[in-house]
Amino acid sequence: MTIRVLIADDQAMVRTGIRLILESEPDLEVVGEARDGAEAVAKARRLRPDVVLMDVRMPGVDGIDATRELRTASPPVEARVLILTTYDLDENVFAALRAGADGFLLKHAPSDDLIRAIRTVAQGDALLSPEVTRRVIAEFASIPQQRSAPPPELDLLTQREREVFDLLARGRSNAEIARALFVQATTVKTHVAHALRKLGLRDRAAAVIYAFEHGLVDAAGSPASGEASGGSAAAHEP
Repeated sequence: MTIRVLIADDQAMVRTGIRLILESEPDLEVVGEARDGAEAVAKARRLRPDVVLMDVRMPGVDGIDATRELRTASPPVEARVLILTTYDLDENVFAALRAGADGFLLKHAPSDDLIRAIRTVAQGDALLSPEVTRRVIAEFASIPQQRSAPPPELDLLTQREREVFDLLARGRSNAEIARALFVQATTVKTHVAHALRKLGLRDRAAAVIYAFEHGLVDAAGSPASGEASGGSAAAHEP
């Protein structure tokens, strides 16, 4: 399957460099380029790419607002958004994740990482490693905000799904969750998919943000006070 990519960056040399890298791969096709966020949104609606490579800092409509527009567009734009940033964990990256981005990558990352990242998000997975996830939690914890009570939809999760979700929200990989719960990684993947679907979350990045904003984890990535893994489960698995 060919993955259709739209490149959004205000620097022509950057767009050209990325295009050359991607066009060397048989399964990647660059369907367009955009110089700012507004053009990225317009072209994403028209060209329907699978993945949008979105620079954070662009004139006019920046990458964050453009990502938000893509997520709220009507009809919806199904493209996955991979944020490109110059600085590791730039504060704007967190805003982009809130806006619905599927992951982020440093601009100076090796070309192999860029190619791998595009393929990852195109498959529907979030490009957010467990290590970065933990740092995301810490970053959100440093931002004052009002947290709401645990939402009622948590009751839709089975006990096992809640246990998996709690570990996921604390930055654990599927392999780490499997070891902690003494189950197979494939079983964890199934529980993750069910939990995200029941909670209406796009991916792992959205799960981390959701868990922190609802007070389910603290800055250290531990269950928040009064929250016990599986405590809100409405049903139990064997």
